[in-house]
Amino acid sequence: MNFRQVPFDHPDAVKLNDQVQAEYAVRYGDGGDATHLDARMFAPPFGLYLIAYDDRDRPVATGGWRTQDENDEGYADGDAELKRMYVVPEARGLGLARRMLAALEEDARAAGRTRMVLETGSKQPEAVALYASSGYEPCAKFGYYRFHELSLCYAKAL
Repeated sequence: MNFRQVPFDHPDAVKLNDQVQAEYAVRYGDGGDATHLDARMFAPPFGLYLIAYDDRDRPVATGGWRTQDENDEGYADGDAELKRMYVVPEARGLGLARRMLAALEEDARAAGRTRMVLETGSKQPEAVALYASSGYEPCAKFGYYRFHELSLCYAKAL
């Protein structure tokens, strides 16, 4: 697999984002994640967006982080927020999510961020298992879905 840094509005990023949104809609019975995101949020040094491409140059996994600091949505100074972690169904089970997570953590750490935070949901047990096995622990809720009962928030010191 080949990991490439791309802008969040790159055509392959848009395609994978549409796929993950469709999966969220099926799992939660809604229109997908309504958190506002734009390409500037993932532009270095304030974030990073990666896509993994297979040996046929097809985009098969995605993930990014964006800078967060203390605000009224519950973030803390030094936070890096993980967003849009996704692996296409045909590439699952190959360890791509774990490799993507490690690359994003390393970049956020190098950018001076001190904690990686993420929000997932109770209808995403695969994500919960990945994060728990990667050293993430439950934390106080934050972000757009902080008052939603299905929201689960995790953090890991970088």
